[in-house]
Amino acid sequence: MRSDIIKKGYTRTPHRSLLRATGLSDADFDKPFIGIANSFIEIIPGHFFLNKYAEILKDEIRKNGCVPFEFNAIGVDDGIAMGHGGMLYSLPSREIIANSIETVMNAHALDALVCMPNCDKIVPGMIMGALRVNVPTIFVSGGPMKKGYTDKGEPIDLATAFEAVGKFENKQISESELKNIECNACPSGGSCSGMFTANSMNTLCEAMGIALSGNGTILALTPEREELVRRAGRRICQIALDERFKIRNILNADAVQNALVVDMAMGGSSNTVLHMLAIAREAGVNLQVGDLNKISQNIAHIAKISPSLPNVHMEDVGRAGGMNAVIKEISRRDNGLLRLANLTISGESLGERVGASDIKDESIIHKVENAYSKVGGLAILFGNLAEQGCVIKTAGIVGERKFRGKAVCFNSQDEAIAGISGGKVTKGDVVVIRYEGPRGGPGMQEMLSPTSLIMGKGLGADVALITDGRFSGATRGLSIGHVSPEAAEGGMIGILKDGDIIEIDVDSYSINVLLSDNEISRRKAEFKPIDKELNSRWLRQYRKLVTNASNGAILEA
Repeated sequence: MRSDIIKKGYTRTPHRSLLRATGLSDADFDKPFIGIANSFIEIIPGHFFLNKYAEILKDEIRKNGCVPFEFNAIGVDDGIAMGHGGMLYSLPSREIIANSIETVMNAHALDALVCMPNCDKIVPGMIMGALRVNVPTIFVSGGPMKKGYTDKGEPIDLATAFEAVGKFENKQISESELKNIECNACPSGGSCSGMFTANSMNTLCEAMGIALSGNGTILALTPEREELVRRAGRRICQIALDERFKIRNILNADAVQNALVVDMAMGGSSNTVLHMLAIAREAGVNLQVGDLNKISQNIAHIAKISPSLPNVHMEDVGRAGGMNAVIKEISRRDNGLLRLANLTISGESLGERVGASDIKDESIIHKVENAYSKVGGLAILFGNLAEQGCVIKTAGIVGERKFRGKAVCFNSQDEAIAGISGGKVTKGDVVVIRYEGPRGGPGMQEMLSPTSLIMGKGLGADVALITDGRFSGATRGLSIGHVSPEAAEGGMIGILKDGDIIEIDVDSYSINVLLSDNEISRRKAEFKPIDKELNSRWLRQYRKLVTNASNGAILEA
């Protein structure tokens, strides 16, 4: 056993003495040691109950002849951190989580790992850390939240609450209607109920084979979710010492490919691009951001979930057959892109896992013949404005897929919020928010507040937004993020001026500013990036080490 290095032989007498202090007995030293990385934190709705799930998991592990050791990872709730300086810490927290998994697992030489995440960067952070450790690993998340309802019976969610702010400012709803949305949009524990970043990543864990079936769609705080946790506890004990199930044997190039295929078919959060690039690098998989278009061009978009379709939520996808039904339907016309022979953590191939599945509600999961689009729900655009690429969630576009407009430039998200609220942005404009990239932010803030204001003011079909920052999974509209190179590293987005004409053509995967080569050269020669003053030692460290979004915003020494 990997853990023998801390528990076997006379030289490990002091080690065993310390372990006995935690309650271990002689019999325990012959059992596999299982790490449980729990992201329990009381301020996040998807996490405040994970301590109870960890107790269930530990009970099942003990019953099945292994020794569980729970440890905790931090978490940031992007919704609560949104729109103020707290969001600067969101993406950097992914690196802290990855480092903490690596640290605890390797310092104590544990034999296997169960990761219990749920929201935002916590899932990819745990995946990155687990890949570094490379032991048998199962992911079991806390599960999605139920959808909410207004007092009129209309389904709502967190995206509704953000967009309601703009509607209230625009006098489209009353203060009492705003309060009603506030009190009902998030009705229970769980990861926010739409295809936002958390649920996107939890479903991709199924596609990659590192989670059991149902991980992305079984509701939080239900008996079915509790049984999934117990199944994970039983399974980790079965595979704890089986090298076939080391995570790098499961999460390989084929698993990354499967995740991207499913992501395109479901129109997941644009943040999945950032996270899958980072995960691929940890797994040793050569994934370039432009590769995603090759997949998108050949995969039909068969499921629309909030925010792309506001009345459909994760519980509806689960009821319609879940991820197995989605994958089975994609496989009918996947142009050879799915890798169905790839092993999953449950012991069968992905093809065997989904083989008997079917769609139970074709209004939720469409047949490929009736797809929302013949191409996937995410796209990477290139051009002189994004030489290394930028990302758009095509599933969330509410207007035309071609757009030409005048730039209205802001050097921070706060400036943009004030400008949009103050009427500086009008029909036909391209909102430019820069110095919010991984280095420039630093930390690549999410832009749900400005995009929601645009939607709430009724400009969603008439205004485009581009940023070197990123978007919440709840964002919709013609919103383009991850522009690389970013402004802080001298990217074209930094030299834009108010009134510059920007052309966007989603179907041609292009984004350009209409400036002459001479004008571009002149501006670049004069350009000096803004260097924001930072009081945080951690954020200063992060800024020095982080790469841009086209490289997954990973840290490189």
